[in-house]
Amino acid sequence: MANEDARTFWDQRYEGEAYRFGEEPNAFLSRQVHRLAPGQSALAVADGEGRNGVWLARQGLEVLSTDISPRAVAKAKALAARHGVEIDARLADLDDWDWPVGTMDVAVAIFIQFAGPGARRRHFAALKAALKPGGLLLLEGYRPEQIAYGTGGPGVVENLYTEALLREAFGDFEILELTAYDAALTEGDAHAGPSALIDLVARKPA
Repeated sequence: MANEDARTFWDQRYEGEAYRFGEEPNAFLSRQVHRLAPGQSALAVADGEGRNGVWLARQGLEVLSTDISPRAVAKAKALAARHGVEIDARLADLDDWDWPVGTMDVAVAIFIQFAGPGARRRHFAALKAALKPGGLLLLEGYRPEQIAYGTGGPGVVENLYTEALLREAFGDFEILELTAYDAALTEGDAHAGPSALIDLVARKPA
């Protein structure tokens, strides 16, 4: 999907006042609160309408949130204002963006599976490079079994994650948690119902 086509697609998904994926943080992310500390720098990529970036800011982190959709970025800023926090919400296409390098304590990638295998490799490499030594990666995605559920995700099997894929992609990190499981999601109207999930928590070598 070309950049302008992708921007138009996501702008259309995010139109209206309602938050398509809800206003609460992703459940996996919120379970990682014990790993976070106020004052840490956090990168939340493809953060949509800001539910995860805003939650990170509410925990006291300094947040850089990105999305390709101008409408999503505006809604993220509005959500932050409603919660009385600030985030640095930027319009960014992950394939055409000046990624931070070596400056982030935490990198968050929740359901960024719009990317095919080639783009995924680039995004994973950029996420790893963005982290400081000892920095933490928090990633959640759908497994191939999600296609049968039909409750969210791209519906394209090559975009989905397996344990083997993530172990290979992040084999140079310390894998603290890698868990595949099924659970019911209630994240707005876009992620609702039984879902085939996989979570990764990994630390960049110091």
